[in-house]
Amino acid sequence: MRVFRALTVTAAACAAIGLSAPFASANPPMGGNGGPSNISVNPYSVHQGATMQVSASGCERGGVVTSPGNFPEARLSAGSIGFATVRIFNHASPGPHTLSVRCNDSSLVATHRFNILEGRPSQGGIGGSLGPSTVETAIGAGLVGLAALGAGAHVVRRRRPSLRSRA
Repeated sequence: MRVFRALTVTAAACAAIGLSAPFASANPPMGGNGGPSNISVNPYSVHQGATMQVSASGCERGGVVTSPGNFPEARLSAGSIGFATVRIFNHASPGPHTLSVRCNDSSLVATHRFNILEGRPSQGGIGGSLGPSTVETAIGAGLVGLAALGAGAHVVRRRRPSLRSRA
């Protein structure tokens, strides 16, 4: 019984592999002269002015990553998996966009979607960019003067001998 079950599973596995072979040969994997494949972006959603990492397989001699109006053209590194870092323009319009990858040794182009989020402006104020006003200066000088008077009174009281200790 166990042998029959093992033979049945083996026959089913061989049939699945045998039936999938025509599909595999009809759709050869992209890469090399077939063009870029397996494109990924990290992060998928990126803020205006931030950087995004793009990777693609199949560009053994490097390539180019483009998305007009969203970031300048970037060079994809050579190798089995190429990488490029792109900086999103500060003025790029928020929403879904598409980038294109073309290998140096192929005219085929592959695309991938990504999302641009509205930029986060800095939460700065006038902070230290302005000096103190005359009112602030007067208040500060008054506080320093009061502190000096209080310290002086404390020192004088500590130095004066007590009348009780003399008797």
